[in-house]
Amino acid sequence: MRIGFVGLGVMGRPMARNLIAAGHDLSLYRDKGELEGHQCSSAAEAAERSEVIILMLPDTPDVEAALFGVDGVAESLKPGSLVIDMSSVSPSATKTFARRIEEQGCDYLDAPVSGGEVGAVQASLTIMAGGRPEAFERARPLFKILGKNITRIGDVGAGQTAKVANQIVVGLTIEAVAEALLFAEAAGADPAIVRAALMGGFASSRVLEVHGERMINESYEPGFRIRLHRKDLSLAVQAAAELDLALPNTAATQQLMNAAIADGDGDLDHSALHKTLRRNRS
Repeated sequence: MRIGFVGLGVMGRPMARNLIAAGHDLSLYRDKGELEGHQCSSAAEAAERSEVIILMLPDTPDVEAALFGVDGVAESLKPGSLVIDMSSVSPSATKTFARRIEEQGCDYLDAPVSGGEVGAVQASLTIMAGGRPEAFERARPLFKILGKNITRIGDVGAGQTAKVANQIVVGLTIEAVAEALLFAEAAGADPAIVRAALMGGFASSRVLEVHGERMINESYEPGFRIRLHRKDLSLAVQAAAELDLALPNTAATQQLMNAAIADGDGDLDHSALHKTLRRNRS
């Protein structure tokens, strides 16, 4: 396929690289010249050259600007094109974006991912999609290049809803593991041995395995930055307000991430919440 790829950052670059390796023709915007493909001067140029446009951007305003800003994707879309937003952004804004794109005779999928940079590099991402079944089937061959666990959740916006739910689970579990290991340390037990023991019981999880080790080793090089995870939990808190829904522990973990960012740790891995809790011990 002729694919326009907008957003070649930590996640987007390895994803684009995997599509190129699979034989697809990519037009790239926001690349640093590291990938084989046509280097575009704007998102509009990438869209003009492509039948499928993929966006992988940090936040909702970035996606809106790439789609509808000056020299944005919408300026050059051809009828029948497919826009796939793989960023993690607002579910309600996603529905608005999709409606505007569909008015141009095009299809729209929201397809955020989970798995971090490692998953992007290894093409093992979990992909949660929202949109028409026909659009999903059209995109499925591309998704199979990028990930392993690929699910159409429902209509447009449902993929973003699933991603927010994923980030609630991950964020709260990281916070719980951080508290548990900090408690073990404060009580005089070796947190590494405690973690090993817990790995054999009902508390075992991927977060305890990976992030628990990072906490013990104080190794906080980012796989997924606190700043970005805070953005996702902010989406959850915002959506909860719109739904008149109480998410008290999500809100508390968002506030802990606020504290981490205030302490200058926003670009550390989200496992560094352990560092934030330790710093704020009374």
